[in-house]
Amino acid sequence: MFVVKYKEGKTLSLPSKQLKIGQVKSLGSDLAHKIIEHIANNPSYPKEIAKALKVDEQKVYYHIHNLEKDGIIKVIRKEVAKGGKAKVYDLAEPSFYIPFKQFEETQKLFQLKEEHKRFLEPFIQDGVLNTIIIVGSPDPHGPEKARSRDGYYGIDLALFLGTYLNYVPKLNVKLDTEARTEDLKDNNIILIGGPVVNSITAQVNNKLSVQFKENNIYSTITGKQYTSEETGLIVKAKNPFNIEKSLLVVAGKRFSGTRATIISFIKHFDKICQGNNYNSRIFAKVVEGIDTDSDGIVDEVDILE
Repeated sequence: MFVVKYKEGKTLSLPSKQLKIGQVKSLGSDLAHKIIEHIANNPSYPKEIAKALKVDEQKVYYHIHNLEKDGIIKVIRKEVAKGGKAKVYDLAEPSFYIPFKQFEETQKLFQLKEEHKRFLEPFIQDGVLNTIIIVGSPDPHGPEKARSRDGYYGIDLALFLGTYLNYVPKLNVKLDTEARTEDLKDNNIILIGGPVVNSITAQVNNKLSVQFKENNIYSTITGKQYTSEETGLIVKAKNPFNIEKSLLVVAGKRFSGTRATIISFIKHFDKICQGNNYNSRIFAKVVEGIDTDSDGIVDEVDILE
């Protein structure tokens, strides 16, 4: 068991042991607290503890006996001290807790900011992935007989989503060539890859507030057109096949642009959840990949809108 604390975007934890109400009695004095604090920082035998705390050794033995009996401290080794063997004590666990109700099933979304929940909850519900992920087929397909190189970026996106999941009850990934009408109507959908390599993206493209147009990325929000090979879009919207469901499109002009969108999730999720720079009510972002170390691989992004 662990106790968990969330602080400044970090997850902190300590191993913890359950106590019963009766075991708390041994903690009911100032000296017992001081003994525990001393042991926590410096495992010791009773005579050392008495000397450090400047108290009677017999009083320390009294509390040590009760704390050990209640499972709060334990012997970790024996040392030779003045011709005899002394028991060295440490905490049984770094922390302890007392439950007053039964544990209930929960989900990892509780640790998120409210804006993160709003973005993810259509696709993750009660700790379960509630969407299908559709990637472009690596085999020649579509009018241009394209082969997708974007699909393996779906692994990184799935790993990102997985940090908020309790479990995955079924297979959730399909190739665009495998997706059927009922798949599109009955589910929330995450599409990876642009309309050339993902035929489902091609079907929804003209419904997106940021979309692919004339081989570039075009924003209906600003009227701007983005031509860089490293640009990509992230758009969350209603599922055009069923408006009761949600759609998330993660795609680049080329595979390097798709890589840039995945980096945006991993490194800049706060900004993704803030909506478009020019209209925060619309969850549509345009990003551009940056090669910061000049090795030919995109490793950072600039969020354009």
